Amino acid sequence: MAVLFKGLNLYTSGKFSKGDFIFDEGSLEPFTSTFSGEIEQEIDASNLLGSQGWIDLRTLCGEPGLEYKETIESLCDSLQVSGFSKAVLMPNTEPTIQSKNDVDFVKSKSASFGPELLVQGAVTKNVAGEDLTEILDMHYQSGVTLFGEGTTALSNSDRFLKVIQYLQKFNGILFDHSYDPLLAIFGQMHEGEVSTHLGMKGIPSLAEEVAIHKNLELIRYAGGRVHFQTLSTAKGVELIRQAKKDGLSITADVSIYQLLFTDSNLEDFDSNYKVKPPFRSESDKQALIEGLKDGTIDAIVSNHQPQDFDSKFMEFDLAAFGMAGLQTFLPAMNALIDELGWELLLEKVTNGPQTVLGTERNDSWTIFDPSEKWMYDRKSNKSLASNNPWFGQEVTGKVKYVIQKGQLIQL
Repeated sequence: MAVLFKGLNLYTSGKFSKGDFIFDEGSLEPFTSTFSGEIEQEIDASNLLGSQGWIDLRTLCGEPGLEYKETIESLCDSLQVSGFSKAVLMPNTEPTIQSKNDVDFVKSKSASFGPELLVQGAVTKNVAGEDLTEILDMHYQSGVTLFGEGTTALSNSDRFLKVIQYLQKFNGILFDHSYDPLLAIFGQMHEGEVSTHLGMKGIPSLAEEVAIHKNLELIRYAGGRVHFQTLSTAKGVELIRQAKKDGLSITADVSIYQLLFTDSNLEDFDSNYKVKPPFRSESDKQALIEGLKDGTIDAIVSNHQPQDFDSKFMEFDLAAFGMAGLQTFLPAMNALIDELGWELLLEKVTNGPQTVLGTERNDSWTIFDPSEKWMYDRKSNKSLASNNPWFGQEVTGKVKYVIQKGQLIQL
């Protein structure tokens, strides 16, 4: 079915171009007078923006084992309605995704859905940081090229070194959430004036900075490709910036909510703001924004970590870390327009992640209305989780259409 989008403002090749675009035979192309097919539907897209399908480099699912938090089906539904055509799935399930069979299960279960799940295989058994998994088997038998410990830090220096050496056999990438778990032990939020005022045990910036510095030195020693995830501190950004100047084969991302919130948002003890790494200071937030602008940070991620009701709504120090972040991703980008602009934001969810993954552009597209308001509530929520501070509120920015696997889907 040929569908004509009239007046669509489409972001491609680093810039927007406004015009008419035709969806026909599975692809979206500029409309010209030479088109000879039958147009079955015309859509006024003058108020819409579009880009390549978005890529999320950091999502979590409950299945297998924790299906009450999120299933593969609910995750894929959430990804699709949020505009994502591809997402990296962390291995922190029960059992951990750490073998060929585990990988094949996820691939088989998700194959029928529009968004593509890229499995991140665990590098140590049960992400415990000790015995290595069958890394080569997962790659050669199931095609895994992305490895990491997901929400857990690979803090054992010997294991980190061996992993980046192993991955060089096939140009694999280590996805690493760098922090020192002993420096962060018992921490509930960012260590600073707010944590002192609230009487909460803090997670110092040092926990991230020491780990990043150590891991960069290991990369200088052994080589390898490493993607640093969820930067949260100003010094962490500066360390990555300098390492890139030095020629290390590294990339980095930031959780979108780190660009919106600071530790001051925790003054009411709302556990929806309890995340790891924690919300830092205003100066850290501004450093992250500058890191996006100068290219130090390559991508923005949702860091979608669904939690069930009982895991979140309890005493703050007992509540689980994490925030559900898929369906609020576009509204969050909307809130950052004045500081970052659509061109940069879309770059960090399309070309930026593609550079990290080393993949070519695919023929998927996301078309959205940046001004449409809607209620983020139980009726509209596609996830099984609602652990987000905006749940139950009106938000702005809605995905209207996605083109995935050759299909045009109206949302």
